[in-house]
Amino acid sequence: MKTYSAKPSEIEKKWVLIDADGLVVGRLAALIAIRLRGKHKPSYTPHMDCGDNVIVINAAKALLTGNKLKNKVYYWHTGYIGGIKERTAGAIMSGKHPERVVEKAVERMLPRGPLGKKQLSNLRVYPGAEHPHEAQQPQALDIGALSPKNSNYRKAKAA
Repeated sequence: MKTYSAKPSEIEKKWVLIDADGLVVGRLAALIAIRLRGKHKPSYTPHMDCGDNVIVINAAKALLTGNKLKNKVYYWHTGYIGGIKERTAGAIMSGKHPERVVEKAVERMLPRGPLGKKQLSNLRVYPGAEHPHEAQQPQALDIGALSPKNSNYRKAKAA
């Protein structure tokens, strides 16, 4: 029996819409990464981009559990000597671009390299409920219904 390997002409990409309102960031990012890689399909091929296009709306309303808002720190370097910078997840979520927390979580769950960059380009994250991809007719995917741990309603009601 031969091992199946998908060809570029056989790959079908769908458009999926995910509402991140009240969902836990880490669990959301793990499910998005699986969709972007195509591991949910029986025709998954590791060296091909066979994942779906994913649209995430309401990323500003995604939740971080525990003390991650003040303890989780994102670092970057400016390129100058002593140029290490840091910002907490709470500062990013309350800042100008709160969707970057979800983007960074998904980016770190994908493989590094050219294929991972191509798969990450199939992700579109928006902080609000509007998105410009209505023409693609995305199918809504309810991640909160997959597991009760995916959405944290207690925290959403307290906030």
